[in-house]
Amino acid sequence: MSVKKAEQECRRIALSHYENFLVASVLLPRRLKQPFYNVYAFCRTADDLADESANPTSALRALDQCQTSLDAAFAGRPAAGIFTALAKTIEQFQLEKQPFNDLLDAFRQDQQKTRYETMGELLDYCRRSANPVGRIVLRLAAIDADTADLERSDQICTGLQLANFWQDVARDHAIGRVYLPQSELLAWGVSKEMLSEMIQRQTTYPQMKAAIQAQCDRTQTYFDCGEPLCDHVPKWLGRNLRLFVGGGRATLEAIRAVDFDVIRVRPRVSKATQVGLILRSLIGP
Repeated sequence: MSVKKAEQECRRIALSHYENFLVASVLLPRRLKQPFYNVYAFCRTADDLADESANPTSALRALDQCQTSLDAAFAGRPAAGIFTALAKTIEQFQLEKQPFNDLLDAFRQDQQKTRYETMGELLDYCRRSANPVGRIVLRLAAIDADTADLERSDQICTGLQLANFWQDVARDHAIGRVYLPQSELLAWGVSKEMLSEMIQRQTTYPQMKAAIQAQCDRTQTYFDCGEPLCDHVPKWLGRNLRLFVGGGRATLEAIRAVDFDVIRVRPRVSKATQVGLILRSLIGP
């Protein structure tokens, strides 16, 4: 596959999967649109291999093949398809390999680890499943980030990941995953048996609501700590970051709006709120 055709495929993947990415791409400088598409196509493809394979064994096999293709792309010998386009972006921006390896490692972990005992374990997962994306973005933006800015980026990415976990407790449980750490549940009096009972009854007990509220309050601090990064980066990137931070905060507000009843109903950010976030990003500073 030629580079041109590979880039067309990356663009198709990027613009057909994720609504927020489509909006964010509008805020990108023209020169960076295709590189972002190329990186996003890799992330999306790897994520789909992890989540849409027939079983964990098939997923691990597919992710190993993806790792082989990634290794070849970084070695300048890309396989056909999206990796041809990704190799071009890797060379152009001198991207580091570790963030990509971390993402694949997190996707593999999802096939083997379905519950977390402590918040430390979960944050280590976020370090590999979410934070690498922010670090890749900073590299694409040619930002020589210092330690403080890298930490702010990590805070935003971790916050977004955690907010999604608290929003999707019932959905994740349906596929056999529980991201809310066991130690956090037990601290509020929620046992494994009680969680299963709530899922079966499709209701959220007060103890579970209290646990979710505590996690939402904690997650809010991640956005508060990470948001100053918006003022340390080029204007176009700051607008994108504000869009995603705003979306993360809106998710937490949606959870609060249903009184933390995340078992009975999946909290959703309203279309009006989404439009408001988009408009503020487009006309913001």
